[in-house]
Amino acid sequence: MQVHRSRKRVFSGIQPTGDLHLGNYLGAIRHWVRGQGEKENFICIVDLHAITVPQDPEELRASVRRGAAMLLAAGIDPEETTLFVQSHVRAHAEGAWFFNCVTPLGWLHKMTQFKDKSARQGGKQDSIGTGLLTYPVLQAVDILLYDPDEVPVGEDQKQHIELARNVAARFNHQFGEMFVLPEARIAEVGARIMGFDDPTAKMSKSIGGRYHAVGLTDSDQEIEKTIKRAVTDSGNEIAFSDEPEKAGVNNLLTVYRMMTDKSPDECLADFADARGYGDLKKRVAEFVVEGVRPIRERYFELMDDPVELDRLLEIGAARARAVAEPKLLHVKERMGFAVPDALRG
Repeated sequence: MQVHRSRKRVFSGIQPTGDLHLGNYLGAIRHWVRGQGEKENFICIVDLHAITVPQDPEELRASVRRGAAMLLAAGIDPEETTLFVQSHVRAHAEGAWFFNCVTPLGWLHKMTQFKDKSARQGGKQDSIGTGLLTYPVLQAVDILLYDPDEVPVGEDQKQHIELARNVAARFNHQFGEMFVLPEARIAEVGARIMGFDDPTAKMSKSIGGRYHAVGLTDSDQEIEKTIKRAVTDSGNEIAFSDEPEKAGVNNLLTVYRMMTDKSPDECLADFADARGYGDLKKRVAEFVVEGVRPIRERYFELMDDPVELDRLLEIGAARARAVAEPKLLHVKERMGFAVPDALRG
């Protein structure tokens, strides 16, 4: 199915659990911010996905608000981008049932993230929630309700976009052309910012020690300390490299490149007079501190004004509903359900 629009439509989802860090910002959020003027963006805080594993209810509510405030603080413009909370648009949860009935069970058992996450929970059938198996269907619904052209993801989510495409194609075949088959978009640079304490592991909200990541609410001093403790190697050559032993230096240079918007050659020229890794860490820390500070300050302003934060999220939810709910009504009609006129708005 083809949809003709003046701008490409993009859908992105982000988990609300954990505190957002530099890897989230450089790998995803900054790209969303920069694409606001040229593309039609929908960004969803996927709180329904969070409950595939046990959550403390109060902490989940708080983390959704923190996530929304951080996205806005980082530059997401509610006038340009539809930013909303997944559970505020009921078409997502309702649509998941219809798509569960279209999706073969075998497709879900092949999902590598289900295998990994269920293994971390002990792998016992009686301790794993059904949602852990079926949440890729909900993710497909999240995407397909908005008919996006593109879905920016990390490499680890590429399989999920393939599933969404397969589900859309299956629905189109069974019930008639209705859904756009979205394309996965993986950033060429910065898609994998690695942990400062372990440059072989992707920076994560859920793993790592105190000096694993730079949080977007970290103080200037905390940021400097984390980066100055970054793992490097026993040499002193400052260069981009794919060699495993140079992973720490490569990660620091990648962060520098992203924060300065410079080419690899320009980055290396900046360090031509460096006296070793100490200089590299110092300069990287300076740019990260300057980049994170305004985000942190704006974040705390938003958190201190919950009424304004709620107002902005309701604007986004209303815009999302205006797209998602009519699409779901069409799904129900195609599958044989009568839709009362009162639901058509």
